[in-house]
Amino acid sequence: MTRWLGVALLPRADHLRAAVRLQKDVGGDVALEPPLHSDGNLPHVTVFQGPFTDSLVAAEALERIGTSAADAGLCGEVALCSAGVVYQPTGWLFLALERPPLLQDLQKAALATLAPHLDRAAFDGTKDLARFTDDERASYKKYGYRYTGDAYAPHMTLGRAPEDVALDLVRTASQRVVLPKEWVFDRLSVYVMGQHGAHAETLFERPLVAR
Repeated sequence: MTRWLGVALLPRADHLRAAVRLQKDVGGDVALEPPLHSDGNLPHVTVFQGPFTDSLVAAEALERIGTSAADAGLCGEVALCSAGVVYQPTGWLFLALERPPLLQDLQKAALATLAPHLDRAAFDGTKDLARFTDDERASYKKYGYRYTGDAYAPHMTLGRAPEDVALDLVRTASQRVVLPKEWVFDRLSVYVMGQHGAHAETLFERPLVAR
């Protein structure tokens, strides 16, 4: 049976609440979808997500990924600088974050652990890739996920709106909202993917253990 799962970095509790508020502030009178919530659809930075076979033991995979990340220096807390609210076709608003080498190493560790268990037969071969970059197309064809390798773009998804509305919200965001300069993350999770890849249900969490 195919399971649609993801691995993510989760914000520290105070920053998680701030991200939930930020979605509402950026949207203003527009209800961005899907709505973020501290008890449900969690704000997060996806490391990788996709369809997996039953051969994946999620708890063991998360432990291996976390151990590899700690060995590379990702432990305790990680602070990521914000690069602002950006538009992503079609209709998405992202809070873009920096991509330090530690995050690239984290994704490499995740791919090394998870890729052998991907259910490649479940990849959507009919997906329209016309508005993907070359790197994104290559990533999608290899892993069934748009953002890996050179295409990896760390972000927290703020939600989706009709395209013209989304473009206007992004254009005016800096005038309407004061963005925190950095966001702090302290946990890794394995989650069940919800609507549009949302962090719908947490299966397992692992703190970024300080060494």
